[in-house]
Amino acid sequence: MHSRQRRSHLGLLLLASQLFQVGLDNIPPITLAVLGLNVYLFLFPAAPLLKTCVSVQQAYWFRDWSRLLLSPFHHVDDWHLYFNMVSFLWKGIKLERRLGGAWFLYLISVFSVLTGLVYLLVEALLTELMDDQSYSVACAVGFSGVLFALKVLNNHYHPGGVTYVMGLPVSNRYASWVELVLIHLTAPGTSFVGHLAGILVGLLYTSGPLKSIMKRCADFVKSNGYSSHRDTYYSSVGTSGYRGNSEGYSGNFHYAPDYSTDHTASYTGGLTEEQQLEAAIRNSLNDGGQTRERAGPPPYGFSLSQEGSVEDIRWRRLRRFDS
Repeated sequence: MHSRQRRSHLGLLLLASQLFQVGLDNIPPITLAVLGLNVYLFLFPAAPLLKTCVSVQQAYWFRDWSRLLLSPFHHVDDWHLYFNMVSFLWKGIKLERRLGGAWFLYLISVFSVLTGLVYLLVEALLTELMDDQSYSVACAVGFSGVLFALKVLNNHYHPGGVTYVMGLPVSNRYASWVELVLIHLTAPGTSFVGHLAGILVGLLYTSGPLKSIMKRCADFVKSNGYSSHRDTYYSSVGTSGYRGNSEGYSGNFHYAPDYSTDHTASYTGGLTEEQQLEAAIRNSLNDGGQTRERAGPPPYGFSLSQEGSVEDIRWRRLRRFDS
């Protein structure tokens, strides 16, 4: 969240260069789509910044709640956009590949709105405590609040590591708080409360009830048949992931403990993983001749042979998520 004026498009050129250096094929689809949405709304804003920024005065007093949807995806200038999107790029790659595209999209949607709501709550509280109306009229815009929430989530999934904040090595456990203070000291135009709201939302997810509430809402929607023909929702959540830093990944797969055990029955028909593997082997052996005649790939994205062991099948099953 920021308060400077729009100037040049050098930041856009640097962002494009960064994306092509990473490679568009290496960016998961939801991350790329959110990046594209932010760039599009920078070039073609839905409304002027004074009508997209969120404040207690505009959102609560004047009942302009649409600002909660607009403010995270609009930026003041190209440098504001550049730094936010480069930060989001690395966080998005890691988190989307760990959580899956559907859950990551769900997460971004909830975090975007909830960060704005927490921002309003904190600003209203400061207005009452400090008896200062300036907190209620402070208007914030930008994606950085959501980024702080994602940073908390990313550090939660990668505990014990070290993050470099402005060249200083900081434990992942405290990186969000250190970055909050340093950004406030070195960039006075940024919204301290907006960034703090993001951290609080991230903690609500990792240490509070938010994750459970989101799961219950997703279960309710799924049980009512709104996604009865989409198996990718829970199959992508908590299946596999990467460990590494912002510059790459170690290539080690692991199961995400927060999701893998809760929703298995929703896409496996109640079968355990071993039973699924055995069924896949039987289906492949029964259909082996037809597969060879078609000279095409089998249904699940990997080839099965009669000699393949269960561990080999498991490896192949996990390996397909890297494609």
